Amino acid sequence: MMAFAPPARHLLRAKDLADARYAEPVGVEEMAAAAGLSRAHFSREFRRAFGESPHSYLLTRRLERAAALLRNTDRSVAEICFDVGLTSVGSFTTSFKRNLGKTPTAYRASFPPASAWAVVPGCVLRANARPRNRTFREDNPPAGS
Repeated sequence: MMAFAPPARHLLRAKDLADARYAEPVGVEEMAAAAGLSRAHFSREFRRAFGESPHSYLLTRRLERAAALLRNTDRSVAEICFDVGLTSVGSFTTSFKRNLGKTPTAYRASFPPASAWAVVPGCVLRANARPRNRTFREDNPPAGS
């Protein structure tokens, strides 16, 4: 039976950087610096430890976040593209379709609109359900005041 060795701590630092700062212009160079390795050596070690290239890992995180934003917000595809750290809507659409099987617009259309998920607090519902013309005596000032 082969023992599984956890990834080296320096590679986990780079992976954590990609997870935490995916929306920023983080690249493989910065991930390699976080791991304290040259870009080429880092890329080889990262692929060996995690089964995909650092660039692919970072793109996957960005696309996962974009998918969540498409499902849960009404923001435009372009806004979401830029919000997750990508700079080209065309490349975003191509990568999204390649990874998730649908264009961002088609993906969004396969879920209920975000407004259907909006939770309105009970206090707001009650305040808006109250009659506009109150008939309580306490609301009318006494005559002669």
